[in-house]
Amino acid sequence: MFDRFFTVVASRIAAFAGQPVSFVLAIGFIIVWAATGPIFGYSDTWQLIVNTSTTIITFLMVFLIQNSQNRDSAAMQAKLDELLRAVDAARLQFIGIEHKTDKEIEKIRADLESECGEEDDRARRVTESVARLSKRF
Repeated sequence: MFDRFFTVVASRIAAFAGQPVSFVLAIGFIIVWAATGPIFGYSDTWQLIVNTSTTIITFLMVFLIQNSQNRDSAAMQAKLDELLRAVDAARLQFIGIEHKTDKEIEKIRADLESECGEEDDRARRVTESVARLSKRF
């Protein structure tokens, strides 16, 4: 129950924070704060308002952004795993590879690159692939 509530709230706040209107509101807040500086004599309290509010917002946004990235990453991995499962020629041992250590993943990458052959051969294949793709369009 709480997970679902948090996901909905985090998604909505993250979606709003990524909109131009939220940027304009933030700029408006800073302009109003700066304009009130002379009224409050640039006091410590006046400075504390912007420092405290921006710190709190930044602190909370870190968690919301991380939550959004975690969900997006997990969804992307699930989609890639499904593609691997659906393609007959795919190697199924790559499903769940994101759970391996950095060293294990680097070893797999190195093995894959060595399978591709020499650098010149790889560059030639990339050029041919790009040429084939561009012919489609």
